[in-house]
Amino acid sequence: MFLSVKELEIKKVRFAVTFPPGEIAYDEGLRQLTPLAVDGSAELLAHTLGEIRIQGRLNVRMATECDRCLEPAEFPIDSNFDLFYRPAVKTDYGEEVEIDEGEAEIAFYEGGGIELKDVLREFVLLSLPMQRICREDCQGVCPICGLNRNLVNCGCAVKQVDERWAALKKLQVKGT
Repeated sequence: MFLSVKELEIKKVRFAVTFPPGEIAYDEGLRQLTPLAVDGSAELLAHTLGEIRIQGRLNVRMATECDRCLEPAEFPIDSNFDLFYRPAVKTDYGEEVEIDEGEAEIAFYEGGGIELKDVLREFVLLSLPMQRICREDCQGVCPICGLNRNLVNCGCAVKQVDERWAALKKLQVKGT
């Protein structure tokens, strides 16, 4: 669904859309398990130079592999959103420019509007946790044998190496 600036100049656009799994392309390894249901509105803000506000509610269940044990992990997202977009202006400042806190919350769009799928894709990616784990107490994969420590107690012992003695170990190897 394309949110056209021309249409938004006339009226606020309301939407209730469902995107089936596979319709929005996410990062590799990230899958949409349930239809992405979104209900909201888009409006062109008065007294701005084309700033668009998109707000609503999104519900979807995503899946990827756990960062610790590599088993499948699911992440439900049921969240409200309130996003602001400003037309991209090509400006060559020549040097770094400081932005205020409010400007850090605004994204940019080019052309005659915004594709809703792109907005939702970005919101879903930003809503996922930085470390995607299957559960809080996930033990992960053993660094020695590679077994999933949630399923098997492999008994491997990781030897702690005191880095302060590393230089002496090198001397011992050379001396023999």
